[in-house]
Amino acid sequence: MLNLERLRTLDALARHGSVSAAADGLHVTTSAVSQQMAKLEREVGQQLLAKNGRGVRLTDAGRLLADHAARILSQVELAQSDIEARRGQAVGEVRIGAFPTAARGLFPVAVSTLRRDHPELRVLSTELEPEAGVRAVIRGDLDLAVVLDWSNKRLPVPGGLAQAQLLDDVPDVAMPASHPLADRAEVDLEDFADDEWVSWPEGEFCHEWLMFTLRSKGFEPRIGHRAGEHHTQLALIAAGLGVCVAPRLGRGPVPVGVALVPVRQRMRRHVYAVWRTDADRRPSIRAAVEALRAAAGPVEESER
Repeated sequence: MLNLERLRTLDALARHGSVSAAADGLHVTTSAVSQQMAKLEREVGQQLLAKNGRGVRLTDAGRLLADHAARILSQVELAQSDIEARRGQAVGEVRIGAFPTAARGLFPVAVSTLRRDHPELRVLSTELEPEAGVRAVIRGDLDLAVVLDWSNKRLPVPGGLAQAQLLDDVPDVAMPASHPLADRAEVDLEDFADDEWVSWPEGEFCHEWLMFTLRSKGFEPRIGHRAGEHHTQLALIAAGLGVCVAPRLGRGPVPVGVALVPVRQRMRRHVYAVWRTDADRRPSIRAAVEALRAAAGPVEESER
């Protein structure tokens, strides 16, 4: 009989591409991964891994068994979902992730609600960017991720994932209080063609959105500073070092010296949850989505 945990290790190796990454995804040591693979090779009587430079690669037999392992683990997920659904209670463990402002703006209320309403459910949360969240759900490292896209730039979501809309987040333009446009009721993005911009780190989804959007307005933005944390961006704005797009979700107190002005042509961030369709019947997933929706309701209402 094939051991399920060893198949899970093989699946992680196939998905992550290295022993160290598989160990991180499984929350075990690299030694534990190597030991599990050695035992699996003895069980099947074939070599599943081969050296590839300083790392390893799957052999043909390894890739074949990894394909079967992915299907077996999917069936196990379905079986667990059915058993949990039959019991009708949110129990066990649910792992959720969100991009930083959603983690700050939604998780405190949502996780507290889950603890109160489902005391037998353990909730583990983490913070990560939208594309990383989607990958983590696909890999099985997370059960659910809160992600985002923009009204003019969608986030690619592969098949096999279910979605639930949580809220639409309306951002403003943040600028120094001394900026000539700081007293306007509304502004257009092209009004800031000559300003220096504070953006997200290069490669992040929101940075790519900002570059795409500003270029579509007919100018090449001058990016002076990059920061992943919105509070850091606003601190730079308060120091007079540029302007930025400042979403309202999870914003918190605005530093002295920063003016926030709505954009005339409303930009929207669509915030939603994603999870694997083979886990769709799990009460813990449904409970997490309901808690996130309940937390999002007052936030969206306050933005109107």
